[in-house]
Amino acid sequence: MSIDFTLTAEQRKLQQAARDFARSVLADVPAAIRFVPTPQDRLLATKPMYEQLVAEGWLRKILPAPVGGESNGMVDAALVAEEFYAVDADVSLTAFAVVLGLLPVLHGGSPAQVQAAVAPFLTGTGAPLAAFCHSEPGGIANFAEPAPAEGVRTTAVLDGDEWVINGTKQWISNATGWDGTGVDLTTVVCRTAQDPATAPENAFSVIVVPKQESGIVLEEAFDTLGHRGHLTPRFRFDNVRVPRENVVGEVGGGKALVEASFASPAALVGAFGVGLARAAFDAALTFARTEKRAGSVPIIEHQAVGYALADAKTSIEAARYLNWKACHALDNQLPSALELAVQAKIFGSETAVRVITDLMRVVGIDSYNHDLPLARLLQDAVVLPLFDGGNMGVRRRQLHDLLKSPGYNSMSTVES
Repeated sequence: MSIDFTLTAEQRKLQQAARDFARSVLADVPAAIRFVPTPQDRLLATKPMYEQLVAEGWLRKILPAPVGGESNGMVDAALVAEEFYAVDADVSLTAFAVVLGLLPVLHGGSPAQVQAAVAPFLTGTGAPLAAFCHSEPGGIANFAEPAPAEGVRTTAVLDGDEWVINGTKQWISNATGWDGTGVDLTTVVCRTAQDPATAPENAFSVIVVPKQESGIVLEEAFDTLGHRGHLTPRFRFDNVRVPRENVVGEVGGGKALVEASFASPAALVGAFGVGLARAAFDAALTFARTEKRAGSVPIIEHQAVGYALADAKTSIEAARYLNWKACHALDNQLPSALELAVQAKIFGSETAVRVITDLMRVVGIDSYNHDLPLARLLQDAVVLPLFDGGNMGVRRRQLHDLLKSPGYNSMSTVES
């Protein structure tokens, strides 16, 4: 038996490069957006940092090597995600949401579709964005439920050789772009079956929508608690027309594409949580080593503080290695990959919220002020259990379904 969590020389180089970039460029984001009043303007304030991310090749570094990127897999992506999120959650999520936007095409597209979709994101120029348009007003946890459930309500109807798309989406990272009119590429989950009784396995499709001159209408730029420099708006498709051949895979095959596209990002949310919790730990540790709080010794000398820091560090390590194991399973297409990815998402996201809250108690009331990073980190962390498949509505249900399956083996995560 061999268990080895040692990174390769190439992975350590990638990790250090991501850390250096985050500290030199992404560290400017919190100050740039802190006093900007509106969500759209805060997003625009991050654009120079995002352009630098693109120019220095970081989109290529998180896109898979088989399609022209430089990432060798999910472990590489997790290393970058942790380093970026430890410094800034906003531009980091904008970049990783590009990958999510492309995933349906990468999973189910033809070679021509893949090449066309990915090309603008490999040039190293500009500020290209992509978005995966799935969630809708009223919730989407039950998107695949048959009638009379609502499921996906955005429709795509054939009119000659074009799909005509109508419907409203929300909580979609990047969706309306830098100017509110849309992005370079969106992958849209639509109901393409006209009969409402059509089985979910055949009712939905994913359709590629390139940049539009009109028809993408921003309805509300949500002013969210965290990720203040990232936009997840409500918007609608108003008679948007795209060619018939823009369907990804088979017409009606969208359910499988949606499920496949949300598997690997689950593990990355775990890495986001590790990055945020790590940043909180470093801030609290520095505070505890230097602050006496009107006492005679730094507060780290007090047992309660030492125990709290030790518990936090232990939780961070556990979340990181579960995340790496999940990413390794995804990279090697192991049978346990989905279970581990969902566990990494649930544990990493909820650990981040708990650890940051615990560390704020170590620091005390000063942690409530934005002069220290802990308040911002908590604001960014609280969404992690809620998005990319909420832990209660989606992710725990996935685990529940696995546990109920007749052939479930509780040791498969160890044996595979």
